[in-house]
Amino acid sequence: MEFKKSQKLYTKGLVNLVGAVNSPVRAFTSVGGNPLFIKKAKGTKITDVDNNTYVDLVLSYGPMILGHRHKKVQKAITKALKNGYSFGASTENEIKLAKIVCDAFPGMDKVRFVNSGTEAVLSGVRLARAFTGKDKIIKFAGCYHGHQDALLVAAGSGLATLSLPGSKGVPEGAVKNTLIANYNDLDSVKAHFSAHDDIAGVILEPVAGNMGVVIPQDNFLPELKAYLESKGALLIVDEVMTGFRSKFGGAQELLGVEADITCLGKVIGGGFPVGAYGARNEIMEEVAPLGGMYQAGTLSGNPIAMAGGIATLRELKKQNPYEKFNEVAQIIEVFLLESAKKHGVEITVNRFGSMINPFFTNVTVTNFKEAQTSDTKKFATFFWEMMNNGVFLPPSQFEAWFLSSALTEKDLKKITKAIDKAMEAVAKM
Repeated sequence: MEFKKSQKLYTKGLVNLVGAVNSPVRAFTSVGGNPLFIKKAKGTKITDVDNNTYVDLVLSYGPMILGHRHKKVQKAITKALKNGYSFGASTENEIKLAKIVCDAFPGMDKVRFVNSGTEAVLSGVRLARAFTGKDKIIKFAGCYHGHQDALLVAAGSGLATLSLPGSKGVPEGAVKNTLIANYNDLDSVKAHFSAHDDIAGVILEPVAGNMGVVIPQDNFLPELKAYLESKGALLIVDEVMTGFRSKFGGAQELLGVEADITCLGKVIGGGFPVGAYGARNEIMEEVAPLGGMYQAGTLSGNPIAMAGGIATLRELKKQNPYEKFNEVAQIIEVFLLESAKKHGVEITVNRFGSMINPFFTNVTVTNFKEAQTSDTKKFATFFWEMMNNGVFLPPSQFEAWFLSSALTEKDLKKITKAIDKAMEAVAKM
């Protein structure tokens, strides 16, 4: 494959864009080479400016769960565009999407739409503090909750990819109320409660997707929730990535836990910039205009995004592709393991629903420390060989692959063929 036009755009982009990108992981820093520039996408395929076409397992990092430009989503947003782009006032579709989302989550009575997952989490954390009257928040190493100052510590994929422990520009005061625990380790949470009496809550991804796919072990989540209830603290579950990906609703129900506050994004916007946070009535009534916790946004509930979200979720509920997702993910997992064994490459594979991730390590990966034992040089070789064989992957060892309901048998054959060639290339390193 040739990437001459992407190279040309990269060079041009360096003049007025930071690193020629608008999000660090797009820069291909950890895999080498220059970033691709995309021209178009349809269904399971994405095409770059050099007219190379790939089976897409990035899917805009999750939201394109129906595949790109699904006809019903396209129709809905085209219709909405005719009425205007943004009003700075309420629309009926905000109410419709709110009902769909709340009905899908047993612990959610009300929801507030925002413009990104980062905004949703920032607001969810503020709400936990407002409701409890306490300041400190516990997060888990390797879980990423957006780029807000208070949670931009031990934050998973982006920083791990760049080998950064935190971020410049974040003052000590911004993280003084953030405590770090180890994922799948309840004792590390209890230790913080023993040392502090002003903890408002704990935030986590129910299935981590920014240190690779890392799944809660045993009864970690139910036991965590029970412990927090005994301490008068809230459980904030960041389902920006997992929401509507493992079932219609969140991963919480499958994992036997109900959040006090849920944060959402990605799928609920159907490819448009949307986030949301929601909870039971007594918590959400703290939010302005009902309560004293202020949060606002000029473009929140944007009519085009609401139309895209409604169409996506309605079609997703109709398709109910979750059993198929599990079947396809299992096929990919088995093939990854068999191909790696054939070529003498050590890997561990984690998957949950429509999310899957191979780690180039022989260690079982249940937390960030174990994820970091992965050989990122082997991943870089694997990544480029997959790309050269027509499969578009996230350019980081620490990002999940995503499946769409549009995936075909032909696509799956292409993926498995590419995996075998990529494993062969890794074995020759």
